[in-house]
Amino acid sequence: MQNNRIEMNKRQLIECVPNFSEGQDLSIIKEITDEIEKVDGVKLLDVDPGAATNRTVVTFVGEPEPVIEAAFRAIKKASELIDMSKHKGEHPRMGATDVCPLVPVANISMEETAKYAHKLAERAGSELDIPFYMYESAATKKDRKNLAIVRAGEYEGLPQKLKKANWKPDYGPARFNSKSGATAIGARDFLVAYNINLNTTSVRRANSIAFDIREKGRLKRKGGKVNGAILKNKKGDPLRQKGSCKSVKAIGWFIEEYGVAQISMNLTNLNDTSLHKAFEETRKSANKRGLRVTGSELVGLVPLKVLLDAGKYFLSLQKRSIGVSESELIKIAVKSLGLDELGPFDPQKKIIEYQLRDNNLSPLLSMDLQDFADETASESPAPGGGSIAAYVGALGISLGTMVANLSSHRKVWDSRWEEFSKWANQGQELKDQLLKMVDEDTNSFNGIIAAIRLPKSNEAEKTIRAKAIQDATKHAIEVPLKVMELSLESFNVLKGMAKTGNPNSISDAGVGALCARAAVRGAYLNVMINSGDLDDKKYVTSISKKAGKMVKLADKEEAEVLKLVNKALGI
Repeated sequence: MQNNRIEMNKRQLIECVPNFSEGQDLSIIKEITDEIEKVDGVKLLDVDPGAATNRTVVTFVGEPEPVIEAAFRAIKKASELIDMSKHKGEHPRMGATDVCPLVPVANISMEETAKYAHKLAERAGSELDIPFYMYESAATKKDRKNLAIVRAGEYEGLPQKLKKANWKPDYGPARFNSKSGATAIGARDFLVAYNINLNTTSVRRANSIAFDIREKGRLKRKGGKVNGAILKNKKGDPLRQKGSCKSVKAIGWFIEEYGVAQISMNLTNLNDTSLHKAFEETRKSANKRGLRVTGSELVGLVPLKVLLDAGKYFLSLQKRSIGVSESELIKIAVKSLGLDELGPFDPQKKIIEYQLRDNNLSPLLSMDLQDFADETASESPAPGGGSIAAYVGALGISLGTMVANLSSHRKVWDSRWEEFSKWANQGQELKDQLLKMVDEDTNSFNGIIAAIRLPKSNEAEKTIRAKAIQDATKHAIEVPLKVMELSLESFNVLKGMAKTGNPNSISDAGVGALCARAAVRGAYLNVMINSGDLDDKKYVTSISKKAGKMVKLADKEEAEVLKLVNKALGI
């Protein structure tokens, strides 16, 4: 039923990103991830092993209870298979499961996520012979918030650390487990693990760059010399020179499997420092030191916005329109950041939204043009006029966007690229929203059918069924109404392109206006036919009046665009 589908989209989701101290024996990692995949309601998104770091980052997502169940099983299995007394690797580590952060993804607060982190740690601490420390938003003490402080001394320092009263574990025994070490469990914001490749093998030079960019920076020394005495304040505390990137942690290391040094960094707040800013600051520092950035790699997954923002940034540097498709922005980001230098970069596997996307909710958009037309022409009642209206609207604004992009690339208008880029970006956003409505209209129709098919054998069931039908019908009205609003808004771009766009493409703006008006009028018919089945007549009257005004406005807007087009064409 439609309403049930909408409610499912509001479910709480958290991500878990455990780091296991094994990156060379993939059979061990497979056994651990098998435990995760045994839990219903959990989706394994990514497994990213590193041979040189001897570490694997695993990412999975789901509702809170299944996620912490899967995390517990993974921690338990890692404790059985990984022997820390034999572990060597480039990355700092203190346990078989080194860290296990929980990250809020949807409809859940950081405070709630932290409670689930404690629930996981409490169970693991009572059932497994492993010390557990809480960090970040789940920390029990202020001086344990920072993971680097919790992990200081690493595995080798644990025997002495556990003897200190101030380092008693939050959960589990305060004694050294030579096989499993200790584990940090936390709740944190989305963190991007990112490595930038250099054309050097020197760890010392890589670290110099890392000190330039990381927020912590470097110690201040007398005369600014590398071997100069450390400068201190009146309290005797060392003075530091901050790095250029806030909320970034970074170190330099050498990766034998690639034969190059890297800057390995964690971006802990993307609002403070974006992926492309971290890349650019690293590039600037490397260039000053006679080095060159050759590419980069993402460890684990990233939000879609990270790569879209990067794509827009690099296009803007080229003074090119940012109003291009999502796939084009991602392609520009991948090439500009060199994310495919060390191996193929598959956006479908590395972008978290793509991994979570339910293609069953967008079957029409996944069709080619022939299949879409054939499906529309079949005896099935859906897709119908509502979906077609949305698609026609998407095509209309696509034409306006095309004119904007052609205008921004016109040789004699180089100075106006930014003006047309804004038009194109606005058009792309409207196009994407209208495309979503193509499937949403069919989904709303299916929601009504599902409601009608609910049982009605007694009065209680009849009441539930009647309400479900009314709710689904209201949704089936609101979808084409949204199509009308979006299509009407597209006239802003179409009229702008008819007035100021590339004159060689003015006819395309005219065709776009014809499509936009058809979309408004087509969606209007769907609003009206669905309104006839709604009992709330006050709502129907209000919607009908609103939709009627939009139809008149669309007629007026289309006429204005066509007047401009016809005049330019001498018609």
